[in-house]
Amino acid sequence: MFEDCLQFSTTASLLGIIITLLVFHHLYSVFGSQEKRGPPGPRPLPLLGNLLQVDLKRLDKSLFNLSEKYGSVFTVHFGPKKVVVLAGYRTVKQALLNHAVELGNREVTPIFYDFTKGNGILFTNGDTWKEMRRFALATLKDFGMGKKISEDKIIEECHYLIKEFEAHGAFVGFTLAPLSQQLCAVSRQ
Repeated sequence: MFEDCLQFSTTASLLGIIITLLVFHHLYSVFGSQEKRGPPGPRPLPLLGNLLQVDLKRLDKSLFNLSEKYGSVFTVHFGPKKVVVLAGYRTVKQALLNHAVELGNREVTPIFYDFTKGNGILFTNGDTWKEMRRFALATLKDFGMGKKISEDKIIEECHYLIKEFEAHGAFVGFTLAPLSQQLCAVSRQ
């Protein structure tokens, strides 16, 4: 009998603590500081965020519908992750022109960071990214990127590639004339 009372009081205590924590969490989320909240958006559920309110197969359409309700800048939670969405050409242009420094960095997924150790062009930010980009462009220019001489070599290699495809019976559905024009445009930029 004593064990039943002890087990009941332990269960009641845990339930009371959980309810108290949920009440404090709710009060903090409702009356918390306005600065921390950021832009308006739909109220997220704990742990799930707004995942039940958006169609993940048509995320663009779901976010567009939310932008009609909350404006061109709004907040959505994907699970515990807070995401600020910029909807519309003017909003994105204004944000990139006026707040380029704040929006210049992008989140690097931890697995990519572990794989690249913070190096490379694709999965880095800030000064490291600028240095790697500068080095890559200088090296590619040394190898002839953007020069007419590389265009001729690329077209020659394309001819050999097309001959190999045709030798193996593959259908080649393009001609080199448009490809040549595209390569000229790419190599001169």
